[in-house]
Amino acid sequence: MSPDLVADEVEAYAAAHTTPPAEHLRALALQTRATLSSPGMLTGDVEGRFLEFLVFMSRPRLVLEIGTFSGYSALSMAAALDPIADARIVSCELSDEHADVAERHIAAAGMADRIEVRRGPALETIDGLDGPFDLVFIDADKTGYLDYYEAVLPKLSRDGLIVVDNVLWSGRVAGPPSAEDSDSTAALRTFNEHVTADERVVNVMLTVRDGITLARRA
Repeated sequence: MSPDLVADEVEAYAAAHTTPPAEHLRALALQTRATLSSPGMLTGDVEGRFLEFLVFMSRPRLVLEIGTFSGYSALSMAAALDPIADARIVSCELSDEHADVAERHIAAAGMADRIEVRRGPALETIDGLDGPFDLVFIDADKTGYLDYYEAVLPKLSRDGLIVVDNVLWSGRVAGPPSAEDSDSTAALRTFNEHVTADERVVNVMLTVRDGITLARRA
């Protein structure tokens, strides 16, 4: 989805004043836009750097990503992993087409030892992982957000962080519920209300790109 919460010229200005992505990320973005459907799902330059900063600051040993797509976000986060701590990313992807693209670019970037793409339903992958997860990035099917959140929260480390993308859904969630709402809009509205009311966590919703929620244990 292409966010329209911020004027195009402001988005462009922010990107121009952010450290440019590495060459392997540029190549990945070009291939994603040229060959995959729904290229708007691609993590942009600014959000990629934002995720990298979160990893840099939190120093996670185990990162769980739900929704690999073409691998841009995983590669962005991997750049800040601590090699001494043997830190790694497990990324869940349902689509074989997306996983194939991601794995090729992960290998080409020399990150295959840090990023493992797990194919299949994310809930099954999560169920098979012991954790604890130090950082969880949720960016998959919006109707599954609540289930993913509930599945990872019990396995979140004491100082762990949950990062959730697209929570503003181009601003649709801020309007009153309507019969015209898509399943994704309704699901995100329900998810946002659930997290805000959840006394187990402290959260903040940011107006970065299409909306990002950060949540930690209370």
